[in-house]
Amino acid sequence: MAQAHSNDALGYLSRRPLPPFSAAALRFVVMLVKWDERRRTRRSLGTLDPHLLDDIGVTRGEARTEAERPFWKD
Repeated sequence: MAQAHSNDALGYLSRRPLPPFSAAALRFVVMLVKWDERRRTRRSLGTLDPHLLDDIGVTRGEARTEAERPFWKD
């Protein structure tokens, strides 16, 4: 869901240039939203039951490794 919002925001920037400060502020907010989404999804991945991890084809070790990654790393 955050991905759709960031695409909308970036699309707006390409169609209608903003003043430099506004453009920088918008890029900063988009970055924060991406970081928050990564933090939440990684935390959730770390709490999934083994049968759910099997359903998505991820081992417990892979899930733990991904859950421990910092939110700012892609």
